[in-house]
Amino acid sequence: MQKKYFDILKDYAVISVGLLIYVFAWVTFIVPNGIVGGGVGGVGALIYYATGFEISYSYLLANALLLLLGMRIIGRHFGAKTIYGILLSTALFHYLPMVIPETLIAQVKSEQNLLLWVLVGGIFEGVGIGIAFTRGGNTGGTDIIALIVNKFKHINPGRVLLYCDAVIIGSSIFLPDRTILSLLYGGIMVTVSTYVIDALLVGSKQSLQVLIFSEQYEAIADKVCKVLGRGVTMLYAKGWYTKHERNVLLLVVRKYEINAVYRIINEIDREAFVSTASVTGVFGEGFEPIKDGTITLTRRKKKRTLQESDRAH
Repeated sequence: MQKKYFDILKDYAVISVGLLIYVFAWVTFIVPNGIVGGGVGGVGALIYYATGFEISYSYLLANALLLLLGMRIIGRHFGAKTIYGILLSTALFHYLPMVIPETLIAQVKSEQNLLLWVLVGGIFEGVGIGIAFTRGGNTGGTDIIALIVNKFKHINPGRVLLYCDAVIIGSSIFLPDRTILSLLYGGIMVTVSTYVIDALLVGSKQSLQVLIFSEQYEAIADKVCKVLGRGVTMLYAKGWYTKHERNVLLLVVRKYEINAVYRIINEIDREAFVSTASVTGVFGEGFEPIKDGTITLTRRKKKRTLQESDRAH
């Protein structure tokens, strides 16, 4: 029981750190430079630029409306982590600007290096969201719209999120002193953020499946097991053209181990035929354990993650 409570506290602590980084990106790099990104944060930025209405209030109101709409249409209760993420992000949007040094904001607010700060803001935003996602956290927002649309139309949630971001960023063209370049900056930021999220969640956990066709399969298999400590499966195959039977090695390794595999093959049989393919969802000994409520997230899988997070809470 104590371990369970400790795990829960650890989840919320990690989510809190992720959301802190996420909001820091907005209030330090994005908002001071007048950039409009995606999601509810982008909506809040639009309202702030147009009216001066504080982002924290519009962020909370927009998420509250989306939550109520989602509960009424989808007919479900959203998870505690979703609500926690919305409330914490709202508080951070309100209080964080008060503690960030004005000198830092002055340095960041520069048209001369605007592209640099857009890239930095996208990186920080992606890191923050990615960290929160690893523990099942999220900020609600346009994810709820994706769930609502998917209930009535079989449209990929990732596409819905992309459309939402495009509409939000595109709407910034109606603000005073906005140009096409401003839209491009918003698109760049969202693209960078999405890439960072994917890289953070996959990272070193990305796996590769390798098929090795070689007459020296025994020597290769032995050395792979000895050097890398990875298991190797031998498959019995038959070449359709030659009608010859042969043995094929199948192994799954982390991406960072693939060069070691290539070196082993090259040392033993330079004539070997090798096929490598990326794989996802590798579970078992030496990889990821299968757990109840395991959440795997990328920008385009937010719908499934939100559903799993809700079921877990």
